[in-house]
Amino acid sequence: MTARPSARLLAYTVLVGLALVAALVLARPALVALAAPFALWLVVGAALALRPEVAGSVRPTEERPVEEELLGIDCSLELEGRVGRLELSLDLPPGLEPGGKGCSVKLLPRVGEPIEVHFEVRPTRWGVYQLPALTVRAHDPLSLFTFTGSAGTSQRIRVYPQWGRLRRLVPPLRTQVYSGNRIARQHGEGLEFADIRSFVPGDRVRRINWRVTARTGVPFVNDFHMERNSDVILFVDNFSELGQGRDSVLSLAVRAATALAEGHLRERDRVGVIGFGGLLRWLLPGMGSQHLYRVVETMLDTEVVASYAWRAIDVIPARVLPPAATVIALSPLLDPRSVGAVVDLQHRGFDLMVLEISAESLLGPVAEQVDPLALRMWTMLRQARRHRLLMAGIPVTHWLPDQPLETVLAQAREYRRFAPRASARDH
Repeated sequence: MTARPSARLLAYTVLVGLALVAALVLARPALVALAAPFALWLVVGAALALRPEVAGSVRPTEERPVEEELLGIDCSLELEGRVGRLELSLDLPPGLEPGGKGCSVKLLPRVGEPIEVHFEVRPTRWGVYQLPALTVRAHDPLSLFTFTGSAGTSQRIRVYPQWGRLRRLVPPLRTQVYSGNRIARQHGEGLEFADIRSFVPGDRVRRINWRVTARTGVPFVNDFHMERNSDVILFVDNFSELGQGRDSVLSLAVRAATALAEGHLRERDRVGVIGFGGLLRWLLPGMGSQHLYRVVETMLDTEVVASYAWRAIDVIPARVLPPAATVIALSPLLDPRSVGAVVDLQHRGFDLMVLEISAESLLGPVAEQVDPLALRMWTMLRQARRHRLLMAGIPVTHWLPDQPLETVLAQAREYRRFAPRASARDH
């Protein structure tokens, strides 16, 4: 710990010095007697002011904290040495705000007793944060010196995005060969009734439709739809950013992608992630509850990196885009490279759906400072990109930040229901 003199030490030293000089100049011994208590205070304080030794730890109370929810921080401290007053504080990085009574406390410790302190912080946005070590400021018993140091080590905490549970999803058009909750067009073993057909050797007796058989005199059996899963790829556009904090394009995209991943994994689909931007990230499709945490961890590493290089869909490994997969793109349509990649996916035969995050509603006060003509041209450029996707047969749903994601998915389901899709076949 580093030591520095306190204001009291400086004041007493100046007072004693002035009193001694005045006693010599004015020949007044009484001034020496007046300064004697302060001089004694300095001598005794210097003898007692020994540098303390501190050791401790800083640890969060939750392994997977969520944004906008209080996160507890437990701090333990062991102190060796005589200390009069102790100040403990956490210097939080941007994105972490103190909650409750703040992140600083003053104590009067007892010799030999461990110190336990609990703080509460509130993450304002998902992401990766560096939780600092505990800052310790110790004062000697007579408050002549201040010792400053740190206890514990800096820790990295990953704050998860906050998402709502989706009750209904947009069903993928194609299914895969693995067992799941999706009703496939193929007939076989399943629970969903499909048709009645004539009995053929090898059919199980329990599938015989006895009512139709008794009426026709010829054995008939019930046919059922097979239950399969689907491959869903979440395509997150991180070429550009607009807005701040929770109300930003990337923050909304990550929150929506996490909710969609949780919903599709609950339906036993395989879910993969592609972060398409200046820095390319991906996650191979997988299943299960543990895979949801892999998806979220990949989302936490998503960030906007400035790049002027043209990036095509060919840079994505083939395993990340399995055949007959459904691709859900979350994009503000601010960069032509992401629009070109989505159109390329459409040409390759993937089932596509675009959730367009409204960029106009995120401008805020900036819109009043921009030239109206430039703002209008910017809006028309985004409309042209949206029109290009629609002309390619790609459903585009406009999503306002204050609009529930359930409503947007309901609109996408209606589009799929009425839009002609002659090329959609179940494999």
